[in-house]
Amino acid sequence: MIEQQKGPNSDQGLKTRRRRAGIAAFLVGLVATLAFCAFLPGLPHVIDWGAILVSLAVGGLAR
Repeated sequence: MIEQQKGPNSDQGLKTRRRRAGIAAFLVGLVATLAFCAFLPGLPHVIDWGAILVSLAVGGLAR
């Protein structure tokens, strides 16, 4: 009976939670990447702003 009460809109809540979790994970990763680059500025040959922007663009296209 519980399945009947939920109806077709029951997946909407799950999709909303997944989307929010995805956005939160993206923001945490972005902040961690920027913090890493800020605290270790002596590594420009390993990680530069171009690489950060490209990774953000690719991540956005993948979504």
